[in-house]
Amino acid sequence: MPLESIHKNAFKAAEAARCAGEQGKYWEMHDRLYANQQTLEPWKPHAEAIGLDAAKFEECLNSGREAANVRSDMAQAEKAGLTGTPSFFLAYTDPKGTKVKTVSRLIGAQPYATFKAAIDKLLTDPPETPKEKGSEK
Repeated sequence: MPLESIHKNAFKAAEAARCAGEQGKYWEMHDRLYANQQTLEPWKPHAEAIGLDAAKFEECLNSGREAANVRSDMAQAEKAGLTGTPSFFLAYTDPKGTKVKTVSRLIGAQPYATFKAAIDKLLTDPPETPKEKGSEK
């Protein structure tokens, strides 16, 4: 997911949410920015609207100290094959352990029927769970 392929303000918005998180308001900022995608800049009014210490928020945002974390998140998303937001994984936990196995991904905003079909398929045709050594017949 190269930086060129994302919204021009997406990277800074991710930094803004993380900076809000430093004051315990990550999700409040996340929700506000999603609700105001056409008017992201300037950033300070968003911080004030959710009750942040605006000076601390601006210092964080201007310092770029959250940029490495955002790049790390983007690298993990790329490694997982994600190409858009939102993205969802359907997975199961091995009943004999704690490992989670991803069965499928849903990329982008999808209608309810798409989720229902994917979940129904998983429920009616569950993937094979790994067999224990020596249990093969």
